Amino acid sequence: MTAAGSTSLDSATGARRDDATTEARRAALDAIAAEVRACTRCRLAQGRTKAVPGEGHPDTEVVFVGEGPGQNEDQQGRPFVGRAGELLVRWLASIGWRRQEVFITNIVKCRPPGNRDPEPDEIAACAPYLRRQLEILDPAIVVTLGRFSMGHFRPGSRITQIHGTHAPAPAETGTRDAEAFALFHPAAALRSTEVERQSYEDIAALPAVLQAARGRRDGVPAAGPGDAAPEGRDDTTADDDPGTMDPDSTTVADDDEPTLFSAES
Repeated sequence: MTAAGSTSLDSATGARRDDATTEARRAALDAIAAEVRACTRCRLAQGRTKAVPGEGHPDTEVVFVGEGPGQNEDQQGRPFVGRAGELLVRWLASIGWRRQEVFITNIVKCRPPGNRDPEPDEIAACAPYLRRQLEILDPAIVVTLGRFSMGHFRPGSRITQIHGTHAPAPAETGTRDAEAFALFHPAAALRSTEVERQSYEDIAALPAVLQAARGRRDGVPAAGPGDAAPEGRDDTTADDDPGTMDPDSTTVADDDEPTLFSAES
């Protein structure tokens, strides 16, 4: 599929500003995941089947943060693997990206009983894990999915008012200078065709936001209103496969290297 105006996550852009290797970031993320799987900091640990630390590419510049695991996620130990995850994959495909090329996690790492809203103390118990993940990944963009994630990165806002917009993420969240981009939660889009339509429109702006964030981080002046966006890549072979995962790893396996990281993208 060709994504008009899509922006590659190509590591050749020089957007990574630390000296850590891919393997070092992967190991650090996996260490946090091991802590999450053994965590008993809050009551959610008592009812979980599996904790859900998150997963994705250790070199990504884009992190998606949802609210909490559902039943399918609790059973598999992976984020967004049910119907909401399938819709998220379609959103990504609409801009020429694949699930393997981003990192996906949640505000809370264990399923709230009955899929209820996470409580403030549960969010606080998980916050150090998310902060450390973001410190390792150093993303240019944090995409918030739903109101609880949005409230963490853009406190005081209402999702119905700010969806499809971005603002600087607070440094205390673990980001250095990331933009927080607000989207509705895919589960909300499954319940409303209008929310789904708005969400496709919202995510269409994400590649341009990434491009601008990269430029700002690299000290490149923002493009003027008459400047053309770079050519999007032709992603005719992209599919909806969530990728080959080591069950004990938070990162994609080396035999399924994301296309957005290839020099040919």
